[in-house]
Formats: sequence, structure tokens, C-alpha cells
Amino acid sequence: MEDIKINQVVKILKKELAVGTMPIVSHLAEDQRDPFVILISTLLSLRTKDEVTEVATERLFTLAQTPEEMLKVPQAKIAKTIYPVGFYRVKAKTIHHTCRELIDRFGSKVPDNLDDLLSIKGVGRKTANLVITLAYGKDGICVDTHVHRISNRLGYVVTKTPDETEMTLRDKLPRKHWIIYNTLLVAFGRKTCKPVSPLCSTCPISQYCDRVGVKVSR
Repeated sequence: MEDIKINQVVKILKKELAVGTMPIVSHLAEDQRDPFVILISTLLSLRTKDEVTEVATERLFTLAQTPEEMLKVPQAKIAKTIYPVGFYRVKAKTIHHTCRELIDRFGSKVPDNLDDLLSIKGVGRKTANLVITLAYGKDGICVDTHVHRISNRLGYVVTKTPDETEMTLRDKLPRKHWIIYNTLLVAFGRKTCKPVSPLCSTCPISQYCDRVGVKVSR
């Protein structure tokens, strides 16, 4: 795909998003830009379906709304509350650790920069970038499996890992698209550009796609 075509791709996917389903964390960011909610919901969303994350987030925040309040809730209760999110016991422990870090190191506030967020054990680049972009509206590029797969499938990047994809996108993706890019590609990846047998026959951006690695499609 010619690099300049990414502008048209983003324009089309924005129109598609209006009738599609936004990722749950993006929905939360539309309703409220509470960095703590965005951070915790993103931690819950890892390897978990959106519908499960949404319900678990709602249940958890009926118990506590701040790092201090969350620390008072026993890990076992947090685990029970967020079940059946993936790795719910591990995530309960991560939530406690994260809250302790926020209190001890950051005055109970969620950091607004990547370096500080990444210094918290359990917070990876995907989570940190989502907090930066969705909670604080700062430029960042969140790369998950959808963004990595579709960016390569289009032929826009040629990378082997999500981290490589992020760094490549930072070099070539127009900055005006950075914040929305994850939301667009996640929604598109779930609806049309699926990991296996993508729906190429009804794809709204098929004319721009190199279909790299696509052997079977519908």
C-alpha cells in the first residue's frame, strides 16, 4: 500500500466506526476521562472479551473508585468480583500493586507519560499508550494484535512484533491519526479484517490493501 493512502483508509474506517462497535475502553473514555478507570479497565481487558471486561469494570468500581479505596478491598474479593476476566487472580494482584505504586510514587494520580506508566510492574506499552491517548488526549500509538496484524496486512508496515509496529508507526503514521488509530483498527479487526479468513469481499478498504499473508478470505 502506498503510504499516502493511509489518510483515505483512516477516513473510511471512521465512517465505518459510526455503525460498528467501539472497544470497551474507548467507550469508557467517551463517557468519562478518569485516568484511573481507564488504567484499571485496560488491565482487565487484556486477553478478555469486551463484554466481560465491561461488566467486570462496572462491578469493580461499585466497590472502590480510588487507589486508596481499592487497596482496602481484599485481593480475593477483587478476583471474585472481576471473574471471569482472563487471569483474574493475577489481575487482582496487579490491581493492588498498581494502586500501591500510584499512592506511594505518584500521589495517588495516574501518570500522564509513558516512562512513568511503564515503570509500574504489570503495565505494558499497550496499556500505557491507551492511558496516554484516551485518558489524557496526548499523542500515542497503542498497538495490540489487531493494529499489528492489519497494519502489516495492508502493507503499510513490515514488522514482526507489536513493539516494532509501534515504533514504525511513530515514524510514518501522520500524527493526526495517532490517537484514533487503535480504536479504528480494533473495531475493524473484530468486524471485518479477522485474523483467519477476513471478509475481503465486503471490506470497505479492499482497494488499498495488499492482503499480505492472506491465503483464505471470504
